[in-house]
Amino acid sequence: MSKAVHFGAGNIGRGFVGLLLHEAGYELVFADVADALITQLQETDSYEVRTVGQNAATTVVDGFSAINSTNDPEGLTEQIASADIVTTAVGAHILRFVAPNIAAGIAARPAGAPRLAVMACENAINATDLLEQEIRANYQGEDLDEKALFSNTAVDRIVPVQAEDAGLDVTVEDFYEWAVERGPFGGQEPEVPGITWVDDLGPYIERKLFTVNTGHATAAWHGWAAGHARIAEAIADRAVAQQVEAVLEETSALLVAKHGFAEDDMASYRTKVLGRFANEALPDPVERVGRAPLRKLSRHDRIVGPSAELAERGLGSEGLLASFSAALAFTPESDDEVTRLQEILRTQDADAAASEITGLDTDHPLFPAVREAIAARQSAL
Repeated sequence: MSKAVHFGAGNIGRGFVGLLLHEAGYELVFADVADALITQLQETDSYEVRTVGQNAATTVVDGFSAINSTNDPEGLTEQIASADIVTTAVGAHILRFVAPNIAAGIAARPAGAPRLAVMACENAINATDLLEQEIRANYQGEDLDEKALFSNTAVDRIVPVQAEDAGLDVTVEDFYEWAVERGPFGGQEPEVPGITWVDDLGPYIERKLFTVNTGHATAAWHGWAAGHARIAEAIADRAVAQQVEAVLEETSALLVAKHGFAEDDMASYRTKVLGRFANEALPDPVERVGRAPLRKLSRHDRIVGPSAELAERGLGSEGLLASFSAALAFTPESDDEVTRLQEILRTQDADAAASEITGLDTDHPLFPAVREAIAARQSAL
């Protein structure tokens, strides 16, 4: 039986990547630093993944093992040394912490073993490239390219906040997409039915980021301003839905111009995405979806990224700029990035704040518009 070691035993790890690897017949090993979670997994034989939506189903995941990557690094090295695949779902900013473990496991692989396929399944562009860079920095030896390959992925599945009494069971939406670039495998792609193999991952990454993530954040920020608690409630509000639709029409125009997606295909994709947001069975709080606004307003992320490219092409981005303004006014408690963003707005002039928040050069065609949005927010403080 083939083996997969997956870093990150949280809801996404158990309910998405781990589930698909299990369904593909892999011996699944979860690695995590959360001792209580690992102990739970070690003490149980199975957990359930419940999909909600038009194609509702329940799947039992069993036959897995779990290891604490902090307490048992030697055991983790042995697992990686004999694995076929290593995947992650830990957050892009955590990849540098798991890289030393993966590097040690690769180094311990026996000579002549098939190359280990390493795939970071994170909500970030080219996350595997980031992980590979950290692994190379930690690798002892000159044979890394003989022992491992690195392939970027694009992942898409909404995994909402779970019920307090859910335990290890996970509820997820019935839609998912896991696209993986085929090139690094040299024609020897593993058999994982849940993967869509693509020659060029870039268009898929941006289609997802600039449609699902951009639309989700827009619904959260405008929904919060309108007093809604959940995304499904927000999108049922026609005023909020119109804001989201306007944004997605703009990002679709960019994706058509940049990547050559057919307009009809993008229209169908938008409709599907809006339907996912409206799924009443997904209790997704607007505060959770809208959190970390500084990251989401950064230069190449879901709002400023497409807005900048539209401006460079002479195309409009009024809807995206309205989302930008809504993010500036998004002020729930207990979010460090909200606190920092509001501090920037209070203490810096509009030009300095625009540069720090967006990363745009002052001569960029989008800069005057974001500066104006920031000045408007500052005048309201």
